[in-house]
Amino acid sequence: MNIPHNINDASLLNKSKSKAKKKIILSTLNARYIHSSLGLRYLRANMGKLSSDTLLLEFIINNRPIDIVENLLAHKPCIIGFGVYIWNVEQTTQVVSLLKTVQPDIKIILGGPEVSFEHEQQKIVALADYVITGQADLAFAELCEKILNDNSIDQKVIKSNPVPLALLNMPYAYYNKEDIKNRVIYVEASRGCPFKCEFCLSSLDKTAWPFDLDLFLTEMDTLYHRGVRDFKFIDRTFNLKIQSSVKILEFFLAKQDKNLYLHFELIPDHLPEKLKAVLSRFPEESLQFEIGIQTFNPAVQTRISRKQDNTKSKDNIRWLREETHAHLHTDIIMGLPGETIDSIACSFNQLIALKPHEIQMGILKRLRGTPLIRHTDEFEMRYNPDAPYNILSNNSIDFHTMQRLSRFARFWDMIANSGRFTNTLPIILKEDGFTRFLALSDYLFKTSKQTHKISLARLFDLIFYALIGVLEIKEDIAKRVLWHDYQTSGLKGQPVFASQEMIKEQRFKLKKANSNMPSRQARHAKKLIQK
Repeated sequence: MNIPHNINDASLLNKSKSKAKKKIILSTLNARYIHSSLGLRYLRANMGKLSSDTLLLEFIINNRPIDIVENLLAHKPCIIGFGVYIWNVEQTTQVVSLLKTVQPDIKIILGGPEVSFEHEQQKIVALADYVITGQADLAFAELCEKILNDNSIDQKVIKSNPVPLALLNMPYAYYNKEDIKNRVIYVEASRGCPFKCEFCLSSLDKTAWPFDLDLFLTEMDTLYHRGVRDFKFIDRTFNLKIQSSVKILEFFLAKQDKNLYLHFELIPDHLPEKLKAVLSRFPEESLQFEIGIQTFNPAVQTRISRKQDNTKSKDNIRWLREETHAHLHTDIIMGLPGETIDSIACSFNQLIALKPHEIQMGILKRLRGTPLIRHTDEFEMRYNPDAPYNILSNNSIDFHTMQRLSRFARFWDMIANSGRFTNTLPIILKEDGFTRFLALSDYLFKTSKQTHKISLARLFDLIFYALIGVLEIKEDIAKRVLWHDYQTSGLKGQPVFASQEMIKEQRFKLKKANSNMPSRQARHAKKLIQK
């Protein structure tokens, strides 16, 4: 099916140009089509008397900038507002540059985290007419009204303070049928975060602010009856206030709908018995928790102002794994100030022992505005000057080693997080799992010279040679475990490592392809392998 990369393309482009004209366009470039912008929908919901003059258009970063510009200009807008993020700043800069070249009289307003801090030297800010920093839910409409009324505006950069949540109109009506059918539906029961982890922009918040819970649940009920079954909560601290967490969970449990799938971000060391009692009642394939560990190194935790009880965190992950059906997505950040490769390995091996379904091995990024910058000189932190501002080296990890870690993260996604190597992974990770997987990663890159666009069939063969040649696994064992995973992968034909005799024997009676794989991993496995 050909799905338009713009939520209104399918309907609006079939209308006459006169009907499609809007004075104001809200736009952003999402990383993928399945993503949607909750921020733009907040702006759209709070346009007030300008609502009928406002159109929301979303694109993806793979769209050609010149095609995006043509689409935008077809609506003959006076104002275009762009949401700018770390993943789209390069492409959005190109779009804005083209717009200002073709039609310089259009007023360009920027907002979003990428332009809210350290914007003095940014090319995209120089190109734009105005920038709103901070939460622009109400400030955007106010600025648009001044522009349309030719009122004097004294400054280019407009700082917007946090808005009392009770003053906001909810954005959820602006998820349309196309979104509900094809996109991730993001929701939030609260904003802000009380913690001060220095790598995160939420460290700048003073606290967390909840939305009116009854109003929020009414909105969720409306979304549910419109057909939404996957709800992705973007709250940074979903389990901060347990009474609210329980009420939200009970709301969804009462639906008794086996097709519901809920995604939450959890604080790892805060899981009281009242919350456990509710979580244990959810059926299989209904919950996913994103749990940020980042590091188990106490000295590094203190250095980056991260408060985390490691013992409680481990106990809680172990309990969630053993006593609930939740899918556990955990995170480690590599490259934190003062952390060595041995320290990273220690955190990784401790987390592996807890058996989460996924471990996201992230590379540290120096987000604009974060307090992390205070460690730059002391720890010789060297970052990529361009987005995504990833760490290149520091005084503990040189550039070559950081590149190895980056490849480790990529191959870990392809092999472990994809869920396609459930039988092979345990023999890779036995004993010192980090060191062994790093050796595997080094071999895969040395042999293939790439970390992307490796076919699944070739990946199986490469892993086989690494098992016997690098990790010193007996050939018969390597063949057996890989053959088991190969048969569940959905691939056809005869791989290099499997003998004709092995294929004829059919020693393993298997279910359909991906039957041993958690459903969420099954949905994303092919994408991860071929990305």
